[in-house]
Amino acid sequence: MGSARKKMAGLVSTKFLPRMNPVICRRQRCLSQLDETQNNTVAASIPQLPPFDYSPSPYSGPSADEILAKRKQYLSPSVSHLYKTPVNIVEGKRQYLYDDKGRRYLDAFGGIATVCCGHCHPDVVEAIVNQTRRLQHSTVLYLNHAVADFAEALASKLPGDLKVVFFTNSGTEANELAILMARLYTGCHDVISPRNSYHGNAAGTMAATAQSIWKFNVVQSGVHHAVNPDPYRGVFGSDGEKYARDVQDMIDFGTSGNVGAFISEAIQGVGGVIELAPGYLPAVYNSIKKAGGLCIADEVQAGFARTGSHFWGFEAHGVVPDIVTMAKGIGNGIPLGAVVTTPEIAEVLVRRNYFNTFGGNPVCTAAGLAVLRVIEKEKLQQNASSVGSYLKHRLSALKNKYELIGDVRGRGLILGVELVTDSELKTPAKAETLQVLDQMKDIGVLVGKGGYFANVFRITPPLCFTRQDADFLVDAMDLALSRI
Repeated sequence: MGSARKKMAGLVSTKFLPRMNPVICRRQRCLSQLDETQNNTVAASIPQLPPFDYSPSPYSGPSADEILAKRKQYLSPSVSHLYKTPVNIVEGKRQYLYDDKGRRYLDAFGGIATVCCGHCHPDVVEAIVNQTRRLQHSTVLYLNHAVADFAEALASKLPGDLKVVFFTNSGTEANELAILMARLYTGCHDVISPRNSYHGNAAGTMAATAQSIWKFNVVQSGVHHAVNPDPYRGVFGSDGEKYARDVQDMIDFGTSGNVGAFISEAIQGVGGVIELAPGYLPAVYNSIKKAGGLCIADEVQAGFARTGSHFWGFEAHGVVPDIVTMAKGIGNGIPLGAVVTTPEIAEVLVRRNYFNTFGGNPVCTAAGLAVLRVIEKEKLQQNASSVGSYLKHRLSALKNKYELIGDVRGRGLILGVELVTDSELKTPAKAETLQVLDQMKDIGVLVGKGGYFANVFRITPPLCFTRQDADFLVDAMDLALSRI
């Protein structure tokens, strides 16, 4: 980077502000020392947020520094934050978030693939408020139509005999229950999951998770981790059937020949938005069935229309699982998860008492039903498909422009951009990822990061994302990359 370029970078790197922002005058004053030509050049180079007819309420709460001090004093040290200077988010509307100063950001992370309808969607808010006014909580031991109505609607979205629903509070709980049910039903303890997967942080799910950065050194038994069918970094490229042979080898040489379950995401979210190689799931499901096991589809991140092409991620692979787990997008931010399975498999839970105090809470299930209706009414699956395809095309064009981008992947509105310092060796560009992440925040775009090496941008915005939003995101990433 030349000296003039560095000088300009230093002047504007933390002052990227969109039009119509009440604090834009501060940026103009900061740049007032530049001559008019320089000022115009800088302003023209900064992408601008799409117009949005909404004004956030004035904020009178504690400052970011005060909140950060309280977090350090009272919250677990395991609770971290993004960015060198954390952003204080106080309001959200559709695909946008607002900080304590009224500045608008494009939310391209969606609360980690959780906000699907958009922040504070009026239909979802109305369902939550109305239910809360009538009955906030009782227990599923009493009758209430909210939980039954949502279970019926949810079951209608799944294929085959997947008709029995058990509600939980999170994806970890859902996966934990699914593994328990599979082991009880089959009488086998052995579970297989792909390497690089993430399924939660409880006892059984931590065992099924296959990244050391998410695993503590505690007893984790009965799980075997197969070679990951990663088309970008995997040893067999995009040949899914070759990866599937490793699962069969594990059954033959690492178990008694019988297994309890195979659990897998269709797209590995935490692992860096890895799409499983084509042909992998059908071949693996076949091997698992022959070994007497059940197939569990973890749809916590890819479910609820996010892939665009299908409502569930597993559908793109032409398979029908025995158990499906879900959370995140199911409630648009409300703590809610679910396990859906067949009537026969569901019967295993009546062997003993199994109960979840808040699973099926009327407020949460009312919100879930509203989410399903919004997805259908606003055609959010179709939007995820069209806007996601457009966004992926534009990101792929950036890949051709910058050698730092090693891979662009995913489908619909669950996309990943992996940064590497060497395209041949695929050396993770961790430091550069952090730098681009921070600069994109300064411009006005919030994205996530993931992957084992923390060098992948995770793009999982609300499904109401527009083409104009996609352009702003790519233009912001383009500018940030040009400054590396």
